[in-house]
Amino acid sequence: MSIPSVGQPAPELEMLNDEGKPTRLSDYRGQKVILYFYPKDFTSGCEFQACQFRDHHADISGRNAVVLGVSADGVESHQQFREALNLPFHLLVDADNTYSKAWGAYGERTRADGSTYQDIIRSQYVIDENGVLIDVQAPVNYKESIDLAMKAIS
Repeated sequence: MSIPSVGQPAPELEMLNDEGKPTRLSDYRGQKVILYFYPKDFTSGCEFQACQFRDHHADISGRNAVVLGVSADGVESHQQFREALNLPFHLLVDADNTYSKAWGAYGERTRADGSTYQDIIRSQYVIDENGVLIDVQAPVNYKESIDLAMKAIS
């Protein structure tokens, strides 16, 4: 599968959500979807980004859109993260990074000491009501994420 780009149909995905229920992208046909990949629950940048989506939830919903967050953390971690931050949207489990790799949201990252490792690269994709990608931000800065997403769904 090639990395999705603007104008293409979004590839189907199916992952467990924070409630342990299978969730597919196609479950949201008829709505816009802000699908964002983030490195890890309970880390500062990821908390900031999630809280920005939480704080703009009414505006996002008012634009017929939903948010779905994706990381490799498990159902229990996602459940705790969602509850701790009072997130009104679901978090999806990509335990083996299958989808983050397929969507181009996985690769080399650099630690503060200069060493490198492979992990999820913060990225976001906006999909229209018909399942077509209308915006791709890969990578995306956690501080700019919400503004870019809101622009894409307006």
